[in-house]
Amino acid sequence: MITQRKQSKIYVLAECAILVALGTVLSLLKLVDLPYGGSVTVASMLPLLIISYRHGMVWGLGCGLVYGAIQQLLGLNTLNYFSTFGSILAVILLDYVVAFAVVGLGGMFRKAVRNESVALAGGALVTGLLRYLCHVISGATVWAGISIPTKAAIGYSLIYNATYMIPETLVLMLVAFYLGQCVDLTQPIPRRIVRTGSAIGSVLRLGALGVLFAGLIFDIAKVFSVLQDPESGEFNITGLTEAGSKFYITLIVVSAVCIVFSLVVTILSRKIERTEKTDA
Repeated sequence: MITQRKQSKIYVLAECAILVALGTVLSLLKLVDLPYGGSVTVASMLPLLIISYRHGMVWGLGCGLVYGAIQQLLGLNTLNYFSTFGSILAVILLDYVVAFAVVGLGGMFRKAVRNESVALAGGALVTGLLRYLCHVISGATVWAGISIPTKAAIGYSLIYNATYMIPETLVLMLVAFYLGQCVDLTQPIPRRIVRTGSAIGSVLRLGALGVLFAGLIFDIAKVFSVLQDPESGEFNITGLTEAGSKFYITLIVVSAVCIVFSLVVTILSRKIERTEKTDA
């Protein structure tokens, strides 16, 4: 006879398996795919974030390891660049196993932060930074001389991995924040959050997210315009160092405007909702 405790574990295990499978499918839906590894996906790390937030970091780390192993199997061709056991092991650990296992720490703010949206977005930011660090270390060591220039390898690794990890993390944060606004993940069975009052606040927040996403797409397109050689069409990371000050000023200004506008609209939406609650 199956006890209630065993039944609960079976339920959690089944849910985690479904979410890991969902994350794997989302990882195949790439908005941007870099030629030397790395891509911007449709929030493929979100299912791991949900597992960690709902069931704890132990479950999150375990599922992160499984997810990392699956990603390694999907990217076996990357091992063709290496011939020594040490370099192959380093790539497997830094670019896959450890890099995705750390995403399982995404539920770290559940008890510390009462606002679900903020807790999820904060977890997405921290885990995105940890994964970025793994890729930077890998790029500056085992990938140096292959896709990363040997000279100033750390600097180039920081830049190259930032071109996809920054937008990847931002997309994850935006989707995680929006999910926290719509679904209560603390319940045994997640429930939709029903908000009273008009939909003006929700529309404004959605518009703010749209502006951030538009700015993100602009930044990605702008960066890739200098990464690709216009004559040969080949990817050249040194294009980032050759880009003039006008290029970086444009990136900074556009990003700053989008962020400030989104913050102002979000604050305005919250004031409108508070006013509606007071009037009610």
